[in-house]
Amino acid sequence: MGFSARDVVPFTQARANLSELADQAKAGAEKIITKNGESYVALIDADRLDYYHRLERERIHLLLIADAQRGLADIEAGRTAGADTAIAQLQQRRAAVAEAAGKIAKKRD
Repeated sequence: MGFSARDVVPFTQARANLSELADQAKAGAEKIITKNGESYVALIDADRLDYYHRLERERIHLLLIADAQRGLADIEAGRTAGADTAIAQLQQRRAAVAEAAGKIAKKRD
């Protein structure tokens, strides 16, 4: 959804016309309130904000489902390791990175 110039309102103007802007937001308009010429806050209908939050939660749930599907596919394909093995591999990688960082630091000195 795009915004027009009349949807952008300076903070001082918003303060003076808050009731009118709230009515416009309730009617479906979304207003961008600016402060010092920069976007500061948005004024939108509370029901629409709730709708946006529900969409975000649904998106997160879909991402979690996709992660679970990838995990199940990894299990089926045998691309798994036990917890102890995985932790040991992570510790080895961290040690290797720390060692490499130490060598770089010594070269700089």
